[in-house]
Amino acid sequence: MTPSTPIRLAGGTGSPYTQKMVALLRYRRIPYLINWGQPEGLCDALGAERPKPIFMPTFVFEEQGGPVAECDSTPIIRRLEALFPERSVLPNDPALAFIDYLIEDFADEWCTKYMFHYRWHFSEDADKAGTLLPLGMNVSMPSEMLGQFKAQIAQRQIDRLYVVGSNETTAPVIDASYRRFLSAMEAHLSAQKFMLGQRPSAGDFALHGQLTQLVGFDPTPRAIANEISPRTVAWVDQVYDQGAIEPSADDWFSLEEQPSSLRGILSEIGRVYAPAQLANAHAVQAGEKMWEGEIDGAPWVQQTFPYQAKCLRWTNEHYRSLTAGDRSRVDAVVKGTGIEAMLSLDVG
Repeated sequence: MTPSTPIRLAGGTGSPYTQKMVALLRYRRIPYLINWGQPEGLCDALGAERPKPIFMPTFVFEEQGGPVAECDSTPIIRRLEALFPERSVLPNDPALAFIDYLIEDFADEWCTKYMFHYRWHFSEDADKAGTLLPLGMNVSMPSEMLGQFKAQIAQRQIDRLYVVGSNETTAPVIDASYRRFLSAMEAHLSAQKFMLGQRPSAGDFALHGQLTQLVGFDPTPRAIANEISPRTVAWVDQVYDQGAIEPSADDWFSLEEQPSSLRGILSEIGRVYAPAQLANAHAVQAGEKMWEGEIDGAPWVQQTFPYQAKCLRWTNEHYRSLTAGDRSRVDAVVKGTGIEAMLSLDVG
C-alpha cells in the first residue's frame, strides 16, 4: 500500500467510531474511500474475510496474502501510523502518549455509554435514530421498507441497552457523569484547543466520535451540551476537519506543562470508568455473566463485558511497558484521581 492508494472502509454516519476514524483520516491527509453502509458488503466485494464480530467502521487493508479486514479503531490507528508516519496522532513522549491512551480508551468504552443511553433510553431520541440510521445506509429507501427497518433497529438497540449498562438503576449515574464530563471539557477547552496541547491526538478523535452523536445527532444530550459546554459543541464542529493544521512537535505540551483543567477529565475517568473496569474484570475472571457494584456512590448493574476486561489488561500492559521514570511522571499526574486503581491490578 502506497501513500497515494486510498484506504478502503465502510461505516455509518450514525456510528461514533466511524466519525472518529474519518475525522482522523482527514486530519492526517490519508486518502480514503468510504462506503456508507454495512461493512459486510465491502468485505465481500474486496474478497476479505469478515471479522468476527464485524462492526463499523471496517477497514480493508491490502496485504501480500490478500485483503484483510479490521474493525477495532485503536489498533487501526497504530497500523495507520506505521503506514503513514506524517502528521502523527500519537505523542512521541511515552508518558504523554499513555495519558492520550487513557483518554482514547475512556472515550471508546465509557463515553459510548452516554451515547447509547441517550439515543435509546428516551423516546424522542429513539424515534429520530430509528428513522435516520436506516436512511444513513440508503437515503432512497422506500417508505414501507423504512418503517420496517425503523421498528427492527429501534427494538434491537433498546433491547441491547443492558449491554452498555443503561437501565433504570444506572440512568442517573450516566447522566451525572455526562454533565460532569461536559463541565470538565468546558474548562479544559478554555485553556487549550485540544486535550494535550495545540494539535489533536488519538484521544481527541475518540472523544470527537462520541460527541458527534451526543451534540450533533441526538436531541437530549445535545440540549444538555448546549447548556453546559458551548465550547464542546463548537469543538466537535472544528475537529471534523483539521486537515489545514500544520503541526509541530512543540504543539503537544509536556505532562508537566498541561493546564490544571486536564485533571478534571482524568478525575472523571477515575471516578466512573476505573471502578467499572475493575468490577467487570473481576466478574470476567470469576466467570460471572452479570456484575453489580457501586459507581460514584450509586448502585450499578450490567452484563459482564469480556472485551472491556481486555481493554483493562492492555492499559496495564501499556503502563508497565513505560520506563520507571515515565511511570513516575504518569503517577504524579493521575495521583488522587482514582485512575491509580486501574494501574495496580494484576489482570493476567
